[in-house]
Amino acid sequence: MRSQEITETLGALIDQKLPTFLWGAPGIGKSSVVKQIADAKGIGFIDLRLSLMDPTDLKGIPFYENQAHQAVWAPPSFLPREGSGILFLDELNTAAPSVQASAYQLILDRKVGEYELPEGWAIVAAGNRENDRGVVYRMPLPLANRFIHLEMDVNVDDWRRWAYGHGIDERIIGYITANNDALFGFDPTSDTKSFPTPRSWEFVHGVLASGMRDQLALSAIAGAVGEERAVAFTAFAKVMHLLPDTDAVLRGESREVPEDLSALYALASALVSKVLKASDDSVLTRLLDYTHLLPPEFAVLIVQDLQKNGVMMDHLDAYGNWVGKFAFLLE
Repeated sequence: MRSQEITETLGALIDQKLPTFLWGAPGIGKSSVVKQIADAKGIGFIDLRLSLMDPTDLKGIPFYENQAHQAVWAPPSFLPREGSGILFLDELNTAAPSVQASAYQLILDRKVGEYELPEGWAIVAAGNRENDRGVVYRMPLPLANRFIHLEMDVNVDDWRRWAYGHGIDERIIGYITANNDALFGFDPTSDTKSFPTPRSWEFVHGVLASGMRDQLALSAIAGAVGEERAVAFTAFAKVMHLLPDTDAVLRGESREVPEDLSALYALASALVSKVLKASDDSVLTRLLDYTHLLPPEFAVLIVQDLQKNGVMMDHLDAYGNWVGKFAFLLE
């Protein structure tokens, strides 16, 4: 399922307090999706890594109760006591079988030892698949049967929408737009330590923002997405000097259009990023007028990216003119 479909489905299951397990390859944003759902709903979020725990950590510690003359369990402080939220058991299948077994009761019966999960809290777990060659334990069938299972796939359109919304460097967005297969290149049969994933491209954004000199940046980018992708991305990023002044374009002062294909992808992502940061009707009108000069596929790419990120333009005369010219590509 695409991340957008996962978000909608998982959101509904969380509302019904149905335990859900989210499967997927490493680095594709499983935990980010769950956190974003919690933020969107305005509820709490607790991330537990059971792989770092012993079985008694979840159940609590027994102590002698003087008045009752019996041993009782003191629940751990990291479990929620009130309110509503998502108890997220990330990388559950990396936990030792004994720890997974200690989670059985919490997942199905919503309690363990003396502790009971508040009514407003839902349980979501996530993990890598066994064929991803991660350090995982086969999930016992009794535990697996306690979840609704969803598998998350990588989708370039969903990632690009997320990337624009989170201010990811437009050079990265432009490169991924031009080279869709560059977003995710995980091969479980390879011993390569660095490979492209949505998470590692976010690392590249951090490298670019650091301001380190080019040679060091190339090594750092290679350490995130692999040497081959690092070289290709760096070559793509160098076409930025071929771009017209995007500020001048949005002011209506430049009508320059690059001929290089990579430069066109970079230009499209740069214009969309700038409009999303600060847009008004006059800026949108000038941008729509400018897209008439571009190859049709890039004009459509720019407008659709803006619309997917919530920019309204139907009320503009310039948009009516734009539709009149490019409607044949929208069918």
